[in-house]
Amino acid sequence: MSEYVIRFLVGGVVVSAFAMLGDVLRPKSFAGLFGAAPSVALATLGIALYRHGADYAAVQSQAMMAGALALAVYSVIVCQLLVRSRLRALPATLLSLVVWLVVAVGLLAIAGGAT
Repeated sequence: MSEYVIRFLVGGVVVSAFAMLGDVLRPKSFAGLFGAAPSVALATLGIALYRHGADYAAVQSQAMMAGALALAVYSVIVCQLLVRSRLRALPATLLSLVVWLVVAVGLLAIAGGAT
């Protein structure tokens, strides 16, 4: 239970720091880049490093990077299907979800079967 409290507190502090950084940067669209996901990932990696060691944290960071790249591919595919193919949102996201899964699993396999 205390791990979740620590994750919550560290995540909140880092979210606040990223929000302040987003306020300082120009253009304001950068503020969205510094949302909750990076701070939660950093808090999770810190806890993983503390509780399980560097090797475990390295595997977790590889999985996070694979997920981030797969999300980027997913986002591009969704945008292309919505704009160019004029698909409705539900079919576009469901089709792209399959692409996300293939990319994420493929990247993890290339990375050596992380997690």
